[in-house]
Parts: sequence; structure tokens; C-alpha cells
Amino acid sequence: MIRISTIFIAICMVLVAASLGLVLYSVAGLSGLESAIVALTALTFLILYNAVSMRLRDRTDVGGQIADLSRGTADLARQVAEFGRRLTAVEGKLNSLNHAGADRIQAVVGEINELGGLVKQLAVSVASHEDMLSANAAAAAAAPAPPTDAGRSSRQEPSFAPETPKLVASAPPIVVASPEPPAAPRGEIQTFAAVKTAIEENRLDIYLQPMVTLPQRKVRFYEAVTRIRDEHDRVLAADDFLPFVEATGLIGRVDHAVMLRCVQVLRRLMVRNKDVGVFCNMAAATLRDPTTFAPCLDFLEANRALAPSFVIEFKQAMFRNLGAAESEHLAALAQRGYRFSIDHVTDLRIEPRELADRGVRFIKVPAALLLDPKMSSASDIHPSDLSDLLGRFGIDLIAERIEGERAVVDLLDFDVRFGQGFLFAPPRPLRPEGANDAVSAGKQDANTTLKAATVETPVIDPPVRATGNAALARRAVGPN
Repeated sequence: MIRISTIFIAICMVLVAASLGLVLYSVAGLSGLESAIVALTALTFLILYNAVSMRLRDRTDVGGQIADLSRGTADLARQVAEFGRRLTAVEGKLNSLNHAGADRIQAVVGEINELGGLVKQLAVSVASHEDMLSANAAAAAAAPAPPTDAGRSSRQEPSFAPETPKLVASAPPIVVASPEPPAAPRGEIQTFAAVKTAIEENRLDIYLQPMVTLPQRKVRFYEAVTRIRDEHDRVLAADDFLPFVEATGLIGRVDHAVMLRCVQVLRRLMVRNKDVGVFCNMAAATLRDPTTFAPCLDFLEANRALAPSFVIEFKQAMFRNLGAAESEHLAALAQRGYRFSIDHVTDLRIEPRELADRGVRFIKVPAALLLDPKMSSASDIHPSDLSDLLGRFGIDLIAERIEGERAVVDLLDFDVRFGQGFLFAPPRPLRPEGANDAVSAGKQDANTTLKAATVETPVIDPPVRATGNAALARRAVGPN
């Protein structure tokens, strides 16, 4: 909309130009055409002057407004940055409080579970002792009865004499059998105390066994195997302590400690080789219990950058008996980018689509099971076609427990891409830095070397090729 001042200025310019023309016509004696030309020329100059002056004035006003807007934007940015800093500080405090509270709750729950296990073992031991005392008392009360009955029967009622040997013969089994029941609870209590002490004193050892590509035999993954050392530095294999640890509620603490060590090892391995990965086992009891699973999930959430190289391994029986809690926790891990593996496979009745939907990317099958001719008739698919079927759903087949070269040749016909077993290397313990010479010597064997393990802090003893002494090496190290 045209402003009134602009209209007034235009009228004034027209009047000034007309007045100039009239003055020239009447006073200067110019003709009407010449006077009109001079008047139009003057009007044109007035219009140009007004336009230029208005443009300069508007430019000055716009520059001031832009400067004011810039100052306001800078003030707003500083205020937003300050609010962001305060919000970050508040979130950090809340997270620290939440983690501290979760750690305290986890510690209290762990102590309660341990006390419950001890009370249960104590109750069993007390009951067995009571049974033993009752049996001894019954045997002591029954012992003097035969002479009395025998004397009375010899004098009064001979017909009761045959019952005396029955009573005497029945007493010894009670006395002999009664001391044995307390032996098992006492052994379990000692084992529980040894395992609990080992966990509290961080005597959990990690053994690494490589998984190699076939037929190149290049190390691609490592499986972390847990061992526990007692107070006498005797190594307990997984089969010796895991069932007991699951029964006493300590499996959550063991899994959390093993995950911590596995992540540390993976970080050091990735310094030399970005393509290496680590398989870490998790018990079904840990996945099932929300209390023990929560700290593991928080730890994996904090290290989700390693998810592409960190594979969590479960047993086949667990996937076949999934409950609501297990499915929810598996979905939470898969949502954070973690992949799963299945081991302890007992048969080839596998549903690859369902497993792939749950995040399974690896299946470990014993080489003996794949090469067993009976499996072709007992399973839904021939073992030679299993690798191709799993590959259609993004799942890799790993043949484990390989102990001979003949097995490798047969597995290559089955298109198996990965292998694991004593033929390539047994599980080797992590050892302190300082044995780099031995590791360099072990690198000479390209089939069994653990190249990615020669890293900064934890390194691995040089692997031993198990060509003819596979069974001996397996007995020395323990089961996988």
C-alpha cells in the first residue's frame, strides 16, 4: 500500500516542475513546447533524486535490522548451548544414580541368592544328620532286644526263636547306609565355597579357540571358553562348575564377568585386525532372569559399537524352549545390533527362517554329526545341503570339533565355510605380555597360528597342531 507521504512528495514534485515551466514561459519568453520539455526534465531529476534517497535510507534501515537480528540469534544460540550443557549434566547425574542403584540392587540380590543356596545346603545337611542319628538310635535300641527275646523264647516260647535272626540281620544295613547321605551335600558346599571364592577373587580365566575359514584356514573368529582356578590353581572346566553355578544363582555374575573380559580382548584384537570377531557364551538362566540380565544388557548397550564383531552364543535347547522373557531379551539384544550363534546342536531339525528372524547368524554343528550317514535319513534336509539352505537366510554354518584332515576334506564337499577344532588349535589361555618370541615362533605354522591374538595386553600362547594327539590335548585342556 502506497504511503501518504509518498503521494504528497509526488504531488509536490509535479507542482515544482509545472511552476518552473510556467516561470520560463511567462518570464524567460520560451515557447510552450520548450517550457514543457524543461518542466518534464526537472520532474525526471526530482523523481530520480527521490528514488535514490529512499533506496539509501531503506538500505540503512535494513542493515540495522539485520545487525539486531544477528545479535539476537547469537544470544539465543548461547542460551541454547547453556541449556544443553545443563541438560547433559542433569542426564549424567541421573544415569550415574541409576547405575549406582542398579549395582547396589544387583549386589543385594546376589548376596540373597548366595545365602539362599547356603541355607538350602545347610538344611539338607541337617536333615541327613538327623536321619543318621535316628537310624543309629533305632539300631542301638534294637540291639539289646535279641538276647532278651532269645532268653525268653528258650525258656517260655520257643516258637519266637526264628524272629531273632531277622531282627539282627536287618540292623547292620541301617547302620552302614546312614553315614553316606551327608557326603554329597558336604561336597556341594565345598564346591560352592570354592567357586564363590574364585568368582569374588576374579580367578576366571578366558581361553580362546580360533575359528578358521575353509579351506584357507585363516583365523576369522575366536570363541571365549571360561575356566575357573581354585585356591590350589587347579583349573575347573565348564562342565565341572557351570551346572552348579546355575543351580546356586551365580551364573549371572559369571556371564557378566566373562562379557567384560571378552570385550576387553575384542578391543585389543581389533587393533591389529578389524575383521576379527569373538564368540561369547551366555547361559539360558541369565537370559531368562530379568534381574541378572539387566546389568548384562546395560554393559552391552554401552559397548554397542562392537556389536558387529561380538557374537553371543546360546545352546540349541534354549532356542527350542523360548519363553516370553527370553524372546523379549533376545529382541532387545538384536535391536542393539548384536548377532547370535547356536551351539550344542544335537540334531539337524533346524528352522532357518525363524532363527534368522530372531537374529541368529551362526550355527555350530559337530563335524561328526554332519558326516554321520544316519543323519541324512533322520533329518529334514541332507547335511550336504544344509550350508546352502542356511546361507539363503544369512546364516553361516560352522563345523566344530574337527580333529582330522580327512574330516576337513569331507566338509569341503558340504560347502562349509568355517571350521573349529583341535586340528587347528586347542583353546589356549590368555597370558601376560612378554612372550612375543614364542608367539612369533608359533606363526610359522600358517594352518594353526593365532595371528590376531598378538596384541598389547593379552596375548595367546602359540597354538599346537593337533594332528595325532588330539585326544591327549583335549584331555589336558578340558572340554570346550
